[in-house]
Amino acid sequence: MTLEELDLDGTYTYAAYLKWNFEVSGIPQRIELIKGKIFKMLPSPARKHQEISRIFFQKLDSFLNKNPYKIYYAPFDVRLTPRKDNKRNKVHTIVQPDLCVICDVEKLDDAGCVGAPDLIVEILSPGNSRKEMKEKFEVYEENGKFIGSEPLIEGDFIQSTVLPDLEIEVGEVF
Repeated sequence: MTLEELDLDGTYTYAAYLKWNFEVSGIPQRIELIKGKIFKMLPSPARKHQEISRIFFQKLDSFLNKNPYKIYYAPFDVRLTPRKDNKRNKVHTIVQPDLCVICDVEKLDDAGCVGAPDLIVEILSPGNSRKEMKEKFEVYEENGKFIGSEPLIEGDFIQSTVLPDLEIEVGEVF
């Protein structure tokens, strides 16, 4: 089956998502489901995106070194549902944040994370900013208190209410 064979206006569940294995010219096609709707992702992020992700990961990993928290990077499935029902045919939102920190390890299973991570880093690219800023923000909000940060510039510090001692100077990442 190809992605084009699906009804892109249809509504799908995690059970269907698990059956899919799409490729474009031999390269795996990554997708996310947001409220049951399919969102295509770039098969591979741009080099600059990967560099920013790597630096963020290193900073967070170093900070979390002495904590029991877990950090993951995409592709890593996060299953979101406003209800506590995690049955595969009930979950309609599966996202792959660029980076996520999970403080409550009970949310983790072999397939990824069930529920909203405690800290999410989404690195915006020209082709996906509307999705990250609108659709993903809304589903993250539905799964607990989500505080988006205001735009930051060089000289500012990235901080988190979840990890209050975390401070990363913007210029170190971008």
